[in-house]
Amino acid sequence: MKNVVSILGVFISIFVFSQTKTVKKLPVKNIARTAVGQPSEKSKMNPDLPVLNKELPLLIPKKKNGSFGYTNQKGKFIIQPEYHIAVFFYEDCNLLNSPIEKLRKFGTADYATVEKNEISYRIDRTGKRVYQYKQADLGKCVQRDYVQQLYQGFTMNGFYGLIEKSTFKNPQDYRQFKIYPQYEYLFILEGDDVAHPMIIASKNNAFGVIDINGNVIIPFEYADIKRNFSWKLGRMFEVSKDGKNYFYIDQRNKAY
Repeated sequence: MKNVVSILGVFISIFVFSQTKTVKKLPVKNIARTAVGQPSEKSKMNPDLPVLNKELPLLIPKKKNGSFGYTNQKGKFIIQPEYHIAVFFYEDCNLLNSPIEKLRKFGTADYATVEKNEISYRIDRTGKRVYQYKQADLGKCVQRDYVQQLYQGFTMNGFYGLIEKSTFKNPQDYRQFKIYPQYEYLFILEGDDVAHPMIIASKNNAFGVIDINGNVIIPFEYADIKRNFSWKLGRMFEVSKDGKNYFYIDQRNKAY
C-alpha cells in the first residue's frame, strides 16, 4: 500500500492497520488515542439514515463479497461495497489542519476515509468521493492531552486479571485486584470513559467483552474480537465466529 503509507502516515499506522489485526494473546497494553467528531445535524435528518440506536454511527462499514461498503442502522447498503478499506465516519486531524483552507471541511466527521486500488479518498454520506489524499494537502495534528488509563491488566500464574494502577501494591492480597486473575487474555479497549472501559477477555478459548467489575457485556462466543478503535469511534465491536469473517456488533450483541 505505497500510496496509503505515504499519504496517511500516522493515521494508517495507528488506525487502519489496527483494524486489520486480529487479537493475539500478548501482554496487555494501551493504544494511542484518536480524536472523534460528531455528524452534523443535517446528516442526522437524512431519511436514508434512520436512527434506531442513537449511540451507534449512522453508517456502519460492512464487507460483502470481499469488499467494504456502508449500511445504515437497518442493515441496508447506502454506500455499495467496492473498497479494500472502509472505516467509520470520523475526523481526520491532518485534513482539519490542512494548509489549504478549502480542504479542511473534508477532515470533519461528515466524511470517511476509504481505499480502492491503493488510492485513499474521503467520501461523503452518499458515497461520493469528494477528496483524494495528497501528501502536500495534509497538516499536522494538534497534540492533545493524553488521558491516562486508570486500569491495567495483571498476569499471575498464567492468568490475566485487572488492577487499578494508583492503588495496587501487593499481588498476594486478593482484595487489591479489581478482577482477580482468571482469564486467558485481557485487553482494555481505548474509549472516552477511562473509568468504565470495555475489556476484551478470553475464557475457555472463546472471546467476549467484560466491564471492570467482571460483568459480561458480550458473551464468550466468538473466535476473535479485534483490538482496534471500533469501540471508541463507533461504540461497536468487530467480531468473528470463525476467525476469518468479521462483522460489527453493538454492546447488546446485535449484529450489523
